[in-house]
Amino acid sequence: MTAATTGTTAKRRRGRHPHDDAPDTRRQFERIARLPDCPERQRLCQEVIHAWMPMAGRLARTFRDRGEALEDLEQVAALGLVKAVHRYDPSRGCAFESFAVPTIVGEVKRHFRDHLWGVHVPRRTQELRNRVRAARHQLDCRLDDRGPSVAELAEYSGLSQEEVHTGLEALESYSLLSLDAELPGPGEGYSLLDTLGLPDPGYDQVVYREAVKPRLRELPEREQRILYLRFFEEMTQSKIAEQLGISQMHVSRLLHRICSRLQEEIENGETPPGGPDEPDGPDDRGDPA
Repeated sequence: MTAATTGTTAKRRRGRHPHDDAPDTRRQFERIARLPDCPERQRLCQEVIHAWMPMAGRLARTFRDRGEALEDLEQVAALGLVKAVHRYDPSRGCAFESFAVPTIVGEVKRHFRDHLWGVHVPRRTQELRNRVRAARHQLDCRLDDRGPSVAELAEYSGLSQEEVHTGLEALESYSLLSLDAELPGPGEGYSLLDTLGLPDPGYDQVVYREAVKPRLRELPEREQRILYLRFFEEMTQSKIAEQLGISQMHVSRLLHRICSRLQEEIENGETPPGGPDEPDGPDDRGDPA
């Protein structure tokens, strides 16, 4: 073999398209384009899909090590291949791989965009994240292990520094930090969950008191006194009965009736007769007890 022949062979290898080993399915596509939707057309589509499946697998493998299982990526790529086969029109004059590759890659990227983010972010933010990530990957080759600055990332990517900051924040939003993740703290096993507070029941008490306050002013004097003795003076029902000169059973029934009525009014959103912000009027109601 001469030197010229060797050089020509090496040039062909260097310029070899990554899908040059793909099958020739031009005749199948021409028949598919002429056929209506029928079993024969479906059989030809399945034949073409099977023939091009290795290409879909190669494209899926270029996205591995990004937090998704390779088997799932291969399934998504196969779905993109199916769409490409059914949408391809050979009359447009382009080779099938020229149409199929962006279709499959786009399907995989949509899978990452729609299903693998820990929190939902706008598409523009996702695009900024990808551009910042690519720029940082290109610039992150320093001997001193110092990463590129925001200004350098902005200059390289053609983005503003504010956009770079947004992209860097999105890089941290791709995956969530588990509440069980260990943090530096007073001892072993100190996790993010330990930094979270607990619900304060005092806030609920404030809400309940503000909701019941205007209704209490509308109660008859004796009912107000019973509630005051029971819940503010913390007296027993027997002691209340002695002060009012009634039986303990009667006090129990009154407390149950008053509390049930107040709860029902609050839950139904009923406005007190006098209104919460109006001055109290004369109590002209009799004692229902």
